[in-house]
Amino acid sequence: MNRPQINEYPKWADVYISLVKEDIIITLEKQAKDFVNFINSLTDKGDYAYAEGKWTIKQLVGHIIDTERILAYRMLCFVRGDKNALPGFDEDAYVSNAHFQDRSLFSLGEEFAAMRTANLYLIKSLNEEELNRTGIANGVPITPRALVYFIAGHLIHHKNIIEERYL
Repeated sequence: MNRPQINEYPKWADVYISLVKEDIIITLEKQAKDFVNFINSLTDKGDYAYAEGKWTIKQLVGHIIDTERILAYRMLCFVRGDKNALPGFDEDAYVSNAHFQDRSLFSLGEEFAAMRTANLYLIKSLNEEELNRTGIANGVPITPRALVYFIAGHLIHHKNIIEERYL
């Protein structure tokens, strides 16, 4: 899969997309294993937040899961030709309305792995024509290809935050 061009996504998404340095499929497959191993190594830190008002590690992992679900849904809609504009989402409201603190990091890791496996099946099935389609999400045009890179880059971004601020 080719890297998305700058006209395939909003400028602010480059923060995430630019973090993907390797082949996207290899990156997504590595993340499916490596991120689970990483969060499983943090079991005694799951309820830790590095500052007042910041999410805990469990909440951050839950946010990663929720975001990937939403991005994969957007991708599915666009590749299937759905022309409806899709809404944005309030990540803080999603986290505050979830109960990630009641779960173990192991449980969240299993959920992430299952979701990523399912998403990889979809991603690997897409052809160039489907990847080039454009849809509207959160008021801006974006392609399924850019969403795939966004998924990987979003995880890289938040893993970096965990390593820099939580550990």
